[in-house]
Amino acid sequence: MKKLILAATLLSAVATPGVADAKKRPVPAPVFVAPRIAPSDPIEAFYFHRSDAPIWLRSPDSKAALNALPAMLRRAQVEGLTNGPQIAAAVEAATLRAASGNPADVLAAEYAASKAWVAYVQMVKKAPAGMLFGYPHLAPQGGRPDQILLTAGAAPSLLQHLQRTASPNAVYAQLRDAAWSGMQAAPGTGPDPRLVSNLERARVLPSGGRYILVDAASARLTMFENGQPVDSMKVVVGKQESPTPMIASMIYYATFNPYWNVPGNLIVKNIGPKALKGGESYLKPQGFQVMSDWSDNAQVVPSSEVDWASVASGQKQIRVRQLPGSTNSMGKMKFNFRNSEDIYLHDTPQKEYFQKTQRTLSNGCIRLEDAKRLGRWLMQAEPVPPSPEPELHVKLPQGVPVYVTYLTAQPGADGKITYLSDLYGWDGRPDRQVAATAAVARPGI
Repeated sequence: MKKLILAATLLSAVATPGVADAKKRPVPAPVFVAPRIAPSDPIEAFYFHRSDAPIWLRSPDSKAALNALPAMLRRAQVEGLTNGPQIAAAVEAATLRAASGNPADVLAAEYAASKAWVAYVQMVKKAPAGMLFGYPHLAPQGGRPDQILLTAGAAPSLLQHLQRTASPNAVYAQLRDAAWSGMQAAPGTGPDPRLVSNLERARVLPSGGRYILVDAASARLTMFENGQPVDSMKVVVGKQESPTPMIASMIYYATFNPYWNVPGNLIVKNIGPKALKGGESYLKPQGFQVMSDWSDNAQVVPSSEVDWASVASGQKQIRVRQLPGSTNSMGKMKFNFRNSEDIYLHDTPQKEYFQKTQRTLSNGCIRLEDAKRLGRWLMQAEPVPPSPEPELHVKLPQGVPVYVTYLTAQPGADGKITYLSDLYGWDGRPDRQVAATAAVARPGI
């Protein structure tokens, strides 16, 4: 027993100095790892907040999208992304480096692809210069970098998402593809400024559904269903000095037996001098009434109480409206849609205008070749006024979007683009498109 205790004591004595020595050794200082700070770059910040989870290098489908992206960027030079080829080269170089598997190279490739995609989508989502939007939901949405990347990351197929985004509607895709084919057939040529303007105007059109397209360049209205044209008619649009502005809005009702509120310039130019000379004998047969104001409760003012000399000289402004009837410039019906310029679609008794090749003849509003046919399509029933009463508003079964634009570029059946006369002088001049919406309200014809 004593031998066992002695052995244990000796072992303890041998072990103790080792422990003591260990305690004497200096303890390594903890390694300080600086916290990662969110980057200021919006693309890099997006990846930071998702712990650098990849979008482009996460699956075979996303890698196929990454491989397809450079070609889309090169083509984008005809769409207005002038540095598209340079961005494409940067994406390809970053993708090649990422093949090493180095985490830093992989993340750099993600950054390059996402920055390129954001630049492209922001171009596609950019609203046409000078276009008026009657309702906020019709304006292009989703132009923020994080929105763009979140949408891309959530897409079931990233490749299909890229393809759909790059072709927002059939009109746009046809113009873009025809222009790209022509540019490839003639190497060294740059994008046509006229085409860039037209593509900018065409981007805002819907990809499908039911809507109306009014093209002031060709003076035609086309009805679309499921994104395809189903009917068309001639229209009369604004003159060069009073162009019909670009508008995206909604039609919710038809107006039967409309009044015509005469534009101020026509009161000064035509009605004032004739009323000064002929008085009621001129006004009554034409169905003209002088109104007390512009409110819904305005009262008729006897024409004898009006200082027509001051009206004819432009010193006095008054409201004149025309009663419904065969001479009414609105015809039998009109279709209002919200916009700041008081532009609308309307019938007209002057059918001879539709025989003209150039139909830029109005003060800005849009005259219809066949208002009844459009009314039938909008109402999905025969457009019959409920009564002979004036200014009857009849609600449509559902609201229909209307897009008023200006497309001088037209894709032909042979895949080539033809250009109409640029009567408004807007091609390559977005400042003039903006100026067209700065005019005073132009109620009337």
